[in-house]
Amino acid sequence: MSVEALPRLAEASAPGGRDRAIDIGGLILTIITFAAALAAFFPIYWAIITSVKPDGEVISGSNSLWPSRFSFDSYIHIWNNTNIAIWYVNSMVTSLIITALVIVSSAGCAYALSQLDFPGRRVIYVLILACFMVPMQALIVNHFVLMAQFKLLNSWAGIILPQLIVPVVIIVYKQFFDSVPKEFREAAQMDSAGHFKILFRIYLPMNWGVTAALAIITFIGAWNSFLWPFLAATGEATMTVPVGITQVKDAYGIIYGKQMASAVAAGLPVAIVYLIFQRRVTQAIMLSAGVKG
Repeated sequence: MSVEALPRLAEASAPGGRDRAIDIGGLILTIITFAAALAAFFPIYWAIITSVKPDGEVISGSNSLWPSRFSFDSYIHIWNNTNIAIWYVNSMVTSLIITALVIVSSAGCAYALSQLDFPGRRVIYVLILACFMVPMQALIVNHFVLMAQFKLLNSWAGIILPQLIVPVVIIVYKQFFDSVPKEFREAAQMDSAGHFKILFRIYLPMNWGVTAALAIITFIGAWNSFLWPFLAATGEATMTVPVGITQVKDAYGIIYGKQMASAVAAGLPVAIVYLIFQRRVTQAIMLSAGVKG
C-alpha cells in the first residue's frame, strides 16, 4: 500500500467520516430544495390568504401572513356578480375539445410519419421540427386575421382552432411508434386491418401511459392559455376563466381580494388535475423536455 493512500484509508475508516460528508451535502441540497419550493409556493399562499381576508383588511394594506378572521365574501361576490360559471363552462369545453383533437390528430400524423412511406415524409417531419423555432406569439396576428375572415372570432371555434397544432405531441408519438416492431402492423394488414384500425386497436393501446400523460399536459396548457383567448374572445359570454378574471373590478378600480379569489378559483381545477395525475404530468413534462432538448 502506498503512503499516499494512508490518509484516504484513515478518512474512510474513521467512524462516520465519509457518511458525515455525504450527510452535509445532502443537507445543503435539502435546504436549497426547500428554499426553492417555499419561493414557488409563497405567491400561491399569499393569493389564498388574501382571498379569505375581510375587504377592510385588504384595503388597509395589511401585510399579515394570516387573516384576522376568515371571510369568504370575495368568493360569494365573484360567484354572484361575475360570469365565472360561464367562464368555467367555456374553459372546460374548449380545453376538452382541444385535448381530444390534439391527441387524435397528432397520433394520426405521427403514425403516418413513422409507419408509412410516402413522398415528402421527411420534408413534413423537418417542418414539424421547425415549428419549435416559431413561438405562438409570432403567429398571433396571422391567426387573428384568419379567424376574422372566417367570422370565427368570439366563438368556441375561434378559440379552439389555432390551438390544435402541438408539434411536441406529434414528435413524442412518433418516437414511440418508431419503437414498435413493424411486424405488428404487417400481421394486422394480413388480417385485412386498415391503418385507422391498426392505429387505434394496436399502436395506441401499447402507449396508453404516454397518451394519458400527453392528454393531461395538453389539457392543462389549454386551460391556462391566456393570450390567444384574450384576443379571440371579446365578449364575456365566450371568455375562458384566465381571460374572465381580468374583468373582476368595480367602479373604484381593481379589488384585490376579489381578484385573488377569482385567481384561486381559476387555478383550482388545474391543481386538482395535477394532484390526481401528478406522476403522469411529470412524465409528460420529461417527455416534452427530452424532445425539445
